[in-house]
Amino acid sequence: MKLTVIGAGAVGATTADNLVRRNIAEEIVLLDIKEGVAEGKAQDMMQTAALLGFDSKIKGVTNDYLQTAGSAVAVVTSGLPRKPGMTREELIGTNANIVKTVVENLVKYSPDIIILVVSNPMDTMTYLAFKSSGLPKNRIIGMGGALDSARFRYQLATKLNASPNDLNAIVVGGHGDTTMIPLIDHATWNSIPVTNFLDEGEQEEIVKKTMVGGATLTALIGTSAWYAPGAAAAAMVESIVLNQNRLFTASVYLEGELGEEDINIGVPVIINKNGWERIVPIQLSDREKELFKASADAVRNMNNVLKESNLI
Repeated sequence: MKLTVIGAGAVGATTADNLVRRNIAEEIVLLDIKEGVAEGKAQDMMQTAALLGFDSKIKGVTNDYLQTAGSAVAVVTSGLPRKPGMTREELIGTNANIVKTVVENLVKYSPDIIILVVSNPMDTMTYLAFKSSGLPKNRIIGMGGALDSARFRYQLATKLNASPNDLNAIVVGGHGDTTMIPLIDHATWNSIPVTNFLDEGEQEEIVKKTMVGGATLTALIGTSAWYAPGAAAAAMVESIVLNQNRLFTASVYLEGELGEEDINIGVPVIINKNGWERIVPIQLSDREKELFKASADAVRNMNNVLKESNLI
């Protein structure tokens, strides 16, 4: 099996590194537009094989999509990273043209591919990928909700002094600092509601810290994070390749679910060899429904930029 990662920057390279360590594919292609970068990083990773014990091969290429032919899954990380003070929305104009070109080239050489979008603004770039690819909706997936949910579990684990592995918690809605919705009333610690252990102030603090998780890291390190995004993308690819039927929050195309349509936004889905198999029903409170609608409206406003620019 062949996998492809587009973009050899921090997120793309970390995704590729996570994938090669999982040993789930015969070949991983790492592609970047900048001469030599993907080749160099791929070679560096391959030199860890004898130390880490994997047999997968990783090959770096410069803007040669023919080398991606026959890929089962591709992860799209290309585009400019977010800088301090920059919103994901401000990235639309620059990254839309990049993502559209990437998707069209991937489909050209791998018509049966499943595409996982990481590029920001993620929900809008996933919507663009779906509209421009011609692929069935189940084969276009946005990664953001998986990352946001992992950050939610981190905040809960820190406050509760618990193992993140004992926590179940998801974030739905848009992948943005003001659009994501950490569902704290649904979160559990080994099946026990976390609200049993946290007062209202602590719950509010966790939700707020989760929502600005990406912006917090951007302010600290001067660019977008890469370790957790790379791990989230690799985990989703693994669920596809190994047909694991894992439940992730992912940005998928809605056709009336949760009262929304013609939009890609984060909802709980099952991920397997088909891409996203189905949306998992979730009972939202009236307040959560209001938040989800507001989130969808904000994402739709960003999508309108694509329409106004004749990109879809």
